[in-house]
Amino acid sequence: MLDFTMIAKAAQILEGVTRVTPLLESELLNRRLGFRLLVKAECLQRTGSFKIRGAYVKIASLSDKERAAGVVAFSSGNHAQGVAAAAAELGVSSTIIMPDDAPAVKLRNTAQYGARVVTYDRVTGDRAKIARDVAEETGATLVPPYDDYVLMSGQGTIGLEVADQLAQLNTSADALVCPVGGGGLMAGIATAMAERAPQTRIYTAEPENFDDTKRSLLAGERIGNQPGHNSICDSIVTQIPGEKTFPINKKLVAGGFSVSEADVISAMQTLADHMKIVAEPGGAAAVAAVLRHGEKWKGKTVVAVVSGGNVDLDTWRGYLNTHGLGSPSGPSSDLK
Repeated sequence: MLDFTMIAKAAQILEGVTRVTPLLESELLNRRLGFRLLVKAECLQRTGSFKIRGAYVKIASLSDKERAAGVVAFSSGNHAQGVAAAAAELGVSSTIIMPDDAPAVKLRNTAQYGARVVTYDRVTGDRAKIARDVAEETGATLVPPYDDYVLMSGQGTIGLEVADQLAQLNTSADALVCPVGGGGLMAGIATAMAERAPQTRIYTAEPENFDDTKRSLLAGERIGNQPGHNSICDSIVTQIPGEKTFPINKKLVAGGFSVSEADVISAMQTLADHMKIVAEPGGAAAVAAVLRHGEKWKGKTVVAVVSGGNVDLDTWRGYLNTHGLGSPSGPSSDLK
């Protein structure tokens, strides 16, 4: 199981490897919202997302024999880059299985970090089977995207940083909202916050039609998503909560929110306007949830995790312009 001791050990392993990402805020935005919004900018982490934390800790835990055989992973992009970069830094070869329609920046960066990239058709292919086949052929160790306790301990170091940064600000948070896909990031942060800031209520954020964690938390058991839907939030789209992550989140998470594509894009605009950061759609889901449910937070302090910023700039501009958010007349103009 995952516990706080594992997260504290992971923090030692990551010292000097990963960045302590900032906790950002805008006084003007806070004034207009009527509550204090603090943004944990993991989009400014090495490789552009939080994923290098868990990947590095996981690969560092392997034996010399396991490292010599290399690692394999499957991902739409952020985990891919995290594994590729961590493996290269630790002198380990990596093979990454990625959908052929993954954002170009993620495909390109993964290869540039030194990984061998194998693409597949997202509709007809089975990425897990491809990864298992590579592992069987080469002896490589599979580094899963979320359902691994060692990996979760690395992601949990974000919670340690948030707790320390809140203490430096001489404040506490009433709530922390985090994007969730398979649940590894959420499980790690929730475990750290339960130890260091137990007064903070923890919430998940997911796109509509992919809110399996929200619905699973309400039902008390894992429930999958219905097929036939798409989302721009590619980095947090999963079929069902993880077998290992869900019991942790069920115990520690207060609830979940689902957000529309328009909510997400409005949040991306707000983050650019007020924090001067570029967030990918999935990375902006928590901010989208906080803004959508603003009345819930009046007079409170809320931390929102921006989990990644790996998006092609032209694509990012296209999202904003397509939804009429690129000009003062757009729906987010009241937050400018």
